[in-house]
Amino acid sequence: MKRIALFLVTNFAVLLVLSFSARLLGVDRFLAGNGLDMGMLLGFAALIGFGGSFISLLMSKTMAKMSTGARVIERPQNQDEAWLVDTVRQLSKKADLPMPEVAVYDGAPNAFATGASKSKSLVAVSTGLLQGMNKQQVEAVLAHEVSHIQNGDMVTLTLIQGVVNTFVIFLARAVAYVVDSFLRGDEEESGGPGIGYWVSSIVLEIMFGILASIVVMYFSRQREYRADAGAAALMGNQAPMIDALRALGNLQPGQLPKQMAASGIAGSGMKALFSSHPPIESRIAALESAK
Repeated sequence: MKRIALFLVTNFAVLLVLSFSARLLGVDRFLAGNGLDMGMLLGFAALIGFGGSFISLLMSKTMAKMSTGARVIERPQNQDEAWLVDTVRQLSKKADLPMPEVAVYDGAPNAFATGASKSKSLVAVSTGLLQGMNKQQVEAVLAHEVSHIQNGDMVTLTLIQGVVNTFVIFLARAVAYVVDSFLRGDEEESGGPGIGYWVSSIVLEIMFGILASIVVMYFSRQREYRADAGAAALMGNQAPMIDALRALGNLQPGQLPKQMAASGIAGSGMKALFSSHPPIESRIAALESAK
């Protein structure tokens, strides 16, 4: 319930900020008296599409901590925490990265990396993963997450999400305007768009959004393959990452909050096209073929 409330409040706040920005810049006035201003509509779509994505990116680390209850290890309280911080430090040094924050959270096996930039990143692991894997397997998982940071995956996925969001918003409203014009026929248009425009734009945005998510999830799956390969490079060979994936396959991965699902070491989707992560068997096969 807390996660749902946090998700709704955050998205409402983002919507308010973007709506105010659109009004301030004047790009919300794309419905002109003499028709649809396509340039203004594109500006509005880009602001909402990229703005929402980048605000989410800037807030990602804070939201991750709040939604999972992750505790950043500032001073290790035991040997396991000391080993965890030291391992991330060594992997980050190999990857030529600044030291990220390291956190632990209570939950089923999973781990994630997030943050607005390589210098402001976070690597977090669950207690379930620490308890269900040996140290070499955990190290491979940490290497996978550090590789995500090294590859700049958080920013890359944000840019992709921003592009598809822009096209979804632009196309939905452009097509809705055409639909509304067709339904109204020769009626006077000076009063602005009719109910057909507003209903169509909502329906089309949902439809185009579903199609766009296929594109985003495809790139999400590709970055998992790259992070697995990056982990193998940091570890010196593929065996530890393969072993970690096999161990993960024997565990019941924990579900991360919706806005962070693509950031975890394991994920799921209703269908293959909508999955943020490839099947573990496919990831193992990709590593084995690279030997």
